[in-house]
Amino acid sequence: MAKDTINVGLVGFGTVGSGLASIMLDPSSELDKKLGFSMKLAKIVDKDITTDRGVKIPDGILTNDLSEVLDDPAIDIVVELVGGTGFAGDLIMRAINAGKHVVSANKALLAHKGGEIFAAASARGVEVGFEASVAGGIPIIKVMKEGLVANRILSVYGIINGTANYILSRMTTECAPFGDVLADAQKLGYAEADPTFDIEGIDAAHKLTILGSLAFGIPLAFDKVYTEGITKITPVDIAFASEFGYRIKLLGIAKSDGSEVELRVHPTMIPEGQMLAKVDGVFNALYVDGDAVGATMYYGRGAGSRPTGSAVLADIVDIARNIRGGAVGRVPAFGRPIDEPLPVKDMQRVKSSYYFRFSVQDRPGVLSKIAGILGNNSISIESVIQKGRKEGGSVPLVILTHEAVEENVTRALAEINALESVDPGAVMIRVEGAEG
Repeated sequence: MAKDTINVGLVGFGTVGSGLASIMLDPSSELDKKLGFSMKLAKIVDKDITTDRGVKIPDGILTNDLSEVLDDPAIDIVVELVGGTGFAGDLIMRAINAGKHVVSANKALLAHKGGEIFAAASARGVEVGFEASVAGGIPIIKVMKEGLVANRILSVYGIINGTANYILSRMTTECAPFGDVLADAQKLGYAEADPTFDIEGIDAAHKLTILGSLAFGIPLAFDKVYTEGITKITPVDIAFASEFGYRIKLLGIAKSDGSEVELRVHPTMIPEGQMLAKVDGVFNALYVDGDAVGATMYYGRGAGSRPTGSAVLADIVDIARNIRGGAVGRVPAFGRPIDEPLPVKDMQRVKSSYYFRFSVQDRPGVLSKIAGILGNNSISIESVIQKGRKEGGSVPLVILTHEAVEENVTRALAEINALESVDPGAVMIRVEGAEG
């Protein structure tokens, strides 16, 4: 017999938790009408139950006693929104072991410990929803699990960290240095006091780990994602990229040729005419390329209280419907078995086009020496920009290449940096969409 009411217990009443509560407790909500049954936010657990979050909470819901959620047989779904990988991981495993379904927005936890969590959930016969772990309010996980099930996914790539995108957007439009824009982002609340996960690409790598498993059926492999942040990007390189007709974005890229998978996060130059290049501020956008549907794009808010709360609620609704319909486990957590034996390609074997910026002595023969080294390493030049004359000093030399193997690029840059006429510290940025 179907339950009359599905009860939800929320653990974590911060930014996303308050957004979820505001949606679920909205008296004008039509959620029950859409569902055809009742779904109730029965308990909210948080250490701090006195601070006003701007949400009107009925009496008896707020508590700081975790047992009121984990030990109450009436609670069907536990929502974890505390973040981190310690307490949150223990909480989720306790909920699963208690036979409760789980919803989480915790991409770091899933990237590192997802294998253990999903195995435990499968063994216990409960579901784990994680739509909000990638791209905030964009329903990319449901799209890949269900909407594109007819497709063999060829690639997934896009902007999956709003903080980094905000910084690069401001640097592009204002020619402002990285440090100044980061400080503004922190004042505005777009960046944390410790912004390391965002600016070093770690947050994006957590999300790409999940996308890679969804796309290709490989086990979660965070430790195999090549990760590079945006801290070395300068207004100078943004300006040169513009001269070539490109914009710089921090991209997460997952590709498969059927025998190997690429998983990489790094600053990337993309043609300024691409839709992805026009995504600015804190917004996210992803391309998913399927063999049947072709290229599809998904755009929206990648973070925020209510957008992310919306994604969390979508998971709650899916699980509630499955409970009511006796269809728990109808769709596998990743839309398919996670058992593909595809290895992750070593970054040194990845092919890309490249942007180089060298600081060179303004003297005859320097360009020919650099071109010779590139040619000897099977790297062909597409375009060159050399500006200014500075007798006895250094000037920038900027080169755009055709597609080359990263291993060859690494070797060539080491040789070029060793030249007496070249200052150390050449800049290299990968380029996507340059060929064909």
